[in-house]
Amino acid sequence: MKSIDDYLPIVGEKIIGRIHQKAHRLINKHIVHINSTAHGGGVAEILNNLIVLLNDIGVDAGWRVLIGPSDFFSVTKKFHNALQGNSINLSKNKKCLYLETNQRFASFTHLNHDCVIIHDPQPLPLIKYNKKRQPWVWRCHIDITEPNKELWEFIKSFILRYDLMIISSKHFKKDDIPIKQYIIYPSIDPLSTKNMDLKEKTIKTTVKKFNIPTDKPLITQVSRFDPWKDPEGVLKVFELVKEKIDCRLIYCYNMAPDDPEGVTVYSRMKKAASKYIQSGDVKFILGDNHILVNVLQRISAVILQKSIREGFGLTVSEAQWKETPVVASNRGGIPEQLIDNETGFLVEPDDINGCAEKVITILKDKKLAKEMGRKGKKNIKENFLITRHLDDYLTLLIDVLNHNLGYPNY
Repeated sequence: MKSIDDYLPIVGEKIIGRIHQKAHRLINKHIVHINSTAHGGGVAEILNNLIVLLNDIGVDAGWRVLIGPSDFFSVTKKFHNALQGNSINLSKNKKCLYLETNQRFASFTHLNHDCVIIHDPQPLPLIKYNKKRQPWVWRCHIDITEPNKELWEFIKSFILRYDLMIISSKHFKKDDIPIKQYIIYPSIDPLSTKNMDLKEKTIKTTVKKFNIPTDKPLITQVSRFDPWKDPEGVLKVFELVKEKIDCRLIYCYNMAPDDPEGVTVYSRMKKAASKYIQSGDVKFILGDNHILVNVLQRISAVILQKSIREGFGLTVSEAQWKETPVVASNRGGIPEQLIDNETGFLVEPDDINGCAEKVITILKDKKLAKEMGRKGKKNIKENFLITRHLDDYLTLLIDVLNHNLGYPNY
């Protein structure tokens, strides 16, 4: 199990010392995080790493996962999509299922902690069904730039009960929410299986095991099977690039338990890419194998993250950490991570031609690709590692537990 001391060679004494100093102010405090799944997707991955480190530095941090029927997660995925701008039939049945699932979970989930941190919309109403004895924080990981108005009004009644709201970008700040809105960027763990340094032997073994062809440049998207990741757009970009440069496309996708849309999207994309699958120029790799993701992000020529909406998109940081150039959409939290024209390129989601041109530029200019990779790793080291994330959370907890809710926004 990792310790904060393991990060000392990466980030240095000053940062580790500051983390310990802040943690000392939280001795005997008990924090709990609640989300909707223990694996699959960025939120669960962050919590897996962050909570271990909180406990290592002396902060008692727990983690609960919301239990609910499959219908509940179908409804909350519709909520997720509507919060990112989709329409929704917000029926009485959907509301009842949403509320009843949270009420039932609250009945056997005893929250006698010093602070409760709720992640995303699924467990948001828990605050309504618990006797509030402590500060509650809602951590929103979703792109809420233009939420569906009807749904937003519905969930806003729960948000207003919270003491604080955390968002991932200044673009997500909501003027109609009077509680304080902290900006905390998500992060990657440089020592996790997905991001740690790999020996050349491990890379070669993994490439062979998963039958990954390396005779042509690889364009790779690592993601959930989610319409917001625009897998159709990725395929269109690949087709344009292939007209100029012989290359392959890898879709490396996982199926999260709280995302019932995954199977449908996968089936649709297999049909759309069938001729390229037969020729071997498009390959789908399913699962949540972190060594595989690590290897793919290292051996790919370009990582493509062509999201239509994006809460943050940590694959952008993961690729830069491995010194791989990224072409990504100028949406949500992506431009917070990517320095346009330096560590990769930002493009508009609907600009298929422009996106293809940027990918071609990287494939043709190896010197540019190497320089982007070098700058990318430096960018992530300075801004998007888990030690910075941990430091931010400690600052927030100190403020909240001291009832210092009058601070300015980050």
